[in-house]
Parts: sequence; structure tokens; C-alpha cells
Amino acid sequence: MILNPYLGFNGNCREAFEFYEKTLGGKILMMLTQGEAPVAADLPAEDHGRIMHARLELNGQLLMGGDSPQGASINKGFRVNINTETPEQAEQIFAALSDGGTIQMPIAQSFWAVRFGMLTDRFGVPWMINCEQSA
Repeated sequence: MILNPYLGFNGNCREAFEFYEKTLGGKILMMLTQGEAPVAADLPAEDHGRIMHARLELNGQLLMGGDSPQGASINKGFRVNINTETPEQAEQIFAALSDGGTIQMPIAQSFWAVRFGMLTDRFGVPWMINCEQSA
């Protein structure tokens, strides 16, 4: 079994995934618009540019997402967790993702981690950045 986060956006999926590609060092493998789908003729013209499916590869793992249907609830009840190997990497990723976003818990040392912090990025995606202490 493989678990992959699938993020919902409100018309800014392309911008978010291009940001994640640059910030997290991944590669976008797919960016399919609703206008490219077989059902495009049945969709309103203003929805054709919305992303139906995006796939970003990060170190052999996938982050996926798309623009949610108009009015759908987006990104409720979860956080995407990133575990880093070094405190410096944790701080760098935290700073990049929190730029223009909201910090819920500043990145700092905790009783289980050398660095841990929580934020919601400018696209509304909630993140936890974690660099655990050595056992």
C-alpha cells in the first residue's frame, strides 16, 4: 500500500504545484486541465483552465492535487508532514512554505525533535515540518 496526499485547490493548483516544485526540489510529472479532459465540452468554458490532476514527484514520493469543484470544501482536517534529515533543511523549507502564509507554531526545538513547526501556506495547505532527534 502506498499513501499519497491529494490536495484540493480553488483555481490556483498550477501556481501551488509550480511553487512546490521549486521550493521542495521536486519535478511535476503531470498537469492535466479540465479543458483537456474527454468531458471538456460538458464543462463551463471558465473551468477549462482549472487543473483536474497534478502530480509532483519528490524523492520517489508523490504529492498530487487538483482544483476542487466550485464550492467544494478544501483542505480540512489534515496536515502534510515533511520529515527532514537536518535542522537547516527543516528551517529552509519552513521559511519558504510560510512566506505569505500563516504560522501556527514557529519552528523550534521540541522534546521529540531538533526542529518542529506548523504552518498553513499561501495556498491554504497545512504543513508540519519535522526534524527528529537521533535515537
